[in-house]
Amino acid sequence: MSAPVGLAEATGDPVHPRVPSPAEEAAPVADWYPAAGLAHRGTVVLLPGRGEHPGVYERFGRRLAADAYVVHVLDVPEDGDPEPVAGAVEAIAAGAARPLVLAGSDSGALHALAAAGRTGVAPDALLLAGAPEPGAAAGWDDELAVRTACPTHRGRLDADPLFVAGALAAPVPGALAEAADAALTAGLPFPALVLHGAADPVSAPSVAHALAARLPAATLATVTDGRHDVLNDIQHRSVAALVVQWLERLRIAPSLPPILTVTPVAAP
Repeated sequence: MSAPVGLAEATGDPVHPRVPSPAEEAAPVADWYPAAGLAHRGTVVLLPGRGEHPGVYERFGRRLAADAYVVHVLDVPEDGDPEPVAGAVEAIAAGAARPLVLAGSDSGALHALAAAGRTGVAPDALLLAGAPEPGAAAGWDDELAVRTACPTHRGRLDADPLFVAGALAAPVPGALAEAADAALTAGLPFPALVLHGAADPVSAPSVAHALAARLPAATLATVTDGRHDVLNDIQHRSVAALVVQWLERLRIAPSLPPILTVTPVAAP
């Protein structure tokens, strides 16, 4: 991994152990690579949401890298300008192992949509988590509680000097919402996995349903009791496992049914 500089041991979690030092700035990109000797099975380029930075996704990045996927998490501009994001995605995509998945959480999901319609190197698929409702703004007594029920991730955010508290209550920048809508209207033919927490207090599950309906090859997955930061919520292991299963199907043929089908059998 090429992580944000100046990281210090802090959380006590061996999978998600560090928070950035206040003396350092976050790196514009955080990277997680498979262990040496493993063939790279694909690439995920992830765009963070409001208030987040690349290092927030260390746990998710390490999990996917353990299954031989390369993960790059990019910094995104606070003003929501989609152009530099599309350029950064294109620079990484040029030499990336395929399939190339463009992912985003919260406003990062809108950045992913906008970039998919602008980059000269088209992704093979989209992964959209916790898509926000454009124009919506709100405030909560406990922002960490609406983000995640995971105590480890709450502790990480609470101790992270680079996490921008309160950013989630700000509306999504209008230019970003318009760019994402324009990309959807023009048509994005890529397979997509749309993830959303069933108990998300920031963005209702109906937003994810509406988004999936506008993507011609979408799979919608709703996380039971999930909150807004669905990739970093208390069900993060199950969500990461679902993402890996979807990536494996994508490698074979996205039109195929799920690789595993679980069928309950009634007791005699």
